[in-house]
Amino acid sequence: MLPGECAVIGSRAMWTTRSLVLVFAVAACGGDFPPPHDDKPTAPDANDPAFTVRSIRDWYLVGNAATPGHDTMTLFVDAAPGTDFVDAWIADLPALRLSRQPDGSFGAQLPITELPAGTHDVLLAANGETTAFAKVGFRRSAPYYVLVTTDWDFADPGAQVIAYQNQMHREHAELRMTHFVGPYTFTDPSVNAVRQQELVTWLVEQRDKFDDEIGLHIHPYCTFVQSAGLTCITDQSTVYTQDATGYTIKVGAYGRQQMGVLLQHASDLFTQHGLDRPKTFRAGGWTATIDTLAALADTGFTADTSALNWARIEEWEGRNNGELYRWNMENWGPINDTSQPYFPSQTDALSSTSPNLTLLEVPDNGVMIDYVTLPEMNGLFDANWNGEPLAVPTMLMMGFHPSHTFSPDEFNRVDGFLDYADSHLANRNLGPVVYITLEDIVAAYAP
Repeated sequence: MLPGECAVIGSRAMWTTRSLVLVFAVAACGGDFPPPHDDKPTAPDANDPAFTVRSIRDWYLVGNAATPGHDTMTLFVDAAPGTDFVDAWIADLPALRLSRQPDGSFGAQLPITELPAGTHDVLLAANGETTAFAKVGFRRSAPYYVLVTTDWDFADPGAQVIAYQNQMHREHAELRMTHFVGPYTFTDPSVNAVRQQELVTWLVEQRDKFDDEIGLHIHPYCTFVQSAGLTCITDQSTVYTQDATGYTIKVGAYGRQQMGVLLQHASDLFTQHGLDRPKTFRAGGWTATIDTLAALADTGFTADTSALNWARIEEWEGRNNGELYRWNMENWGPINDTSQPYFPSQTDALSSTSPNLTLLEVPDNGVMIDYVTLPEMNGLFDANWNGEPLAVPTMLMMGFHPSHTFSPDEFNRVDGFLDYADSHLANRNLGPVVYITLEDIVAAYAP
């Protein structure tokens, strides 16, 4: 064993394959070298090109109950000839002696769970020098969650938009989506049993292959409401004076008990047709009231995303009866571009004052692609994350309506946004972005 060399854990075969499971010793070992200095060395004016520092990530996630963190730093140094030992000072952690590896490099692996979110540096010095040969920066950040959702406003979204969604998954490997599916797929007489099964098969494939989520979206169509044994309301439309179909009727028109019946019936329809019982929800037209949220909690739902960044649907101001814009402005007044999840009060959908519902409200702060241009959508992304490490989990919710009206331009806007989000993905060491479903994000905000 050479002076300063450490016994290496693991087999020679592991080194042959260059697996990162290769063994690292964290403590100094062997030789007669002095221990590392307690004081950090002076940072160099420029890194010494005779040394190559490898394997330090630019971004390390601070994990939580929803997302594992990058809690270990792996570090290698290919050193200049004549280097006997290398020491590292990682942020404010104690000094560390790197271990000589079989290939002649120096390496270490150590936990960094004690490091808070923020920007940090690694200083590296050789042979006890008081000036470092390299300074390498890295960032530790809470996740920036991106939720991509679809609202099934119609019983059958159509073949073209399904093809578009398949393309999204092909081109964006880490994408996960939350499909808010309408129960009227199973009550609309225009959708026969064969087509119903085709849609279910496709949804199950998205869930099993891509880890997508199947949530629940309700526009209170009369075919669905009546199949639940309730009388269909037709005079509380957000668009018209009357709507005999029920499509544009406010979800909040149905009180807590009636909404509970609709939610239970929708869940039964899902399970009867081979889907899991849904756990998350978005109201049609975002028209959920505190009674709606209470009914969701009553029936075991864990999250809702009806709280709308209403100012972004200005296209509806004064349109038809003007009610969609007016209602959302009045009922979701404080919700804006940067609103974040909260547990609503039992008596006020906009308050987080205790006692609280068991339901997490995740604001639809990115609205739907229908209402924003690509620069606006990317601007919403930037509004919630300025490029610096995040101290706490932060999220952006966006989505689109999968239907026969979903246009190539809308697809290009979604695709362009996904390109933008991909360019900051945590798993690619590009930033803190993590795609997540509404069901899974709940754990990150649990009390």
